[in-house]
Amino acid sequence: MTRTVPDVQKLADQILRESAHRARYTVAIAGPPAGGKTTLTTALANALSAHKPVAVVAMDGFHFDNAILRQRDRLHRKGAPDTFDVNGFRSVLSQLAQQTEDLVVPVFDRELDLSRACASIVSPADQLVLVEGNYLLVQTPPWNIPQEYFDLSVFLSPSIEVLEERLVERWLAHDHSPADAVKRANANDLPNARYVLENSRTADIVL
Repeated sequence: MTRTVPDVQKLADQILRESAHRARYTVAIAGPPAGGKTTLTTALANALSAHKPVAVVAMDGFHFDNAILRQRDRLHRKGAPDTFDVNGFRSVLSQLAQQTEDLVVPVFDRELDLSRACASIVSPADQLVLVEGNYLLVQTPPWNIPQEYFDLSVFLSPSIEVLEERLVERWLAHDHSPADAVKRANANDLPNARYVLENSRTADIVL
């Protein structure tokens, strides 16, 4: 299915205007799984990097390892709010706000289905930081991240019907049968999507 990317240049222009006299400007890009966050973040980073140094920090890098999820009997719900290192993620966001030295962050490897530690570095010279993740604007503890960590918040909000189509498509691309793809989407991904849609605060920009 072809995805429509929002007007990236218009959003990039707004960020550049608002960050003109700032040493650091941080943007939250939030929304449900399969909402298009990674697509938007990648396109936005490319558009902005021609003007200022840009770093990307993805919440997915803070997934608990599968071994931990098995111990907790939560592997079948990987991606749910309690399957992330929330405290570690919040610590990184706090450090970004007052950064004076290189900050090392993990990156989630979708092919390996695990987080790679020390896989990316955010430099104090990175004037723009794009933070991407499902639960960035969720108001329910422990995900109630202080609003002041973000200078701008963007929320991608497709309909549940569109999300279901994309999620099933995602599992089909991972060689699941049509029946299994629908089952996996309904058992885990869509409950997570509804949680995000129902519990997130209103963003500065909703797409």
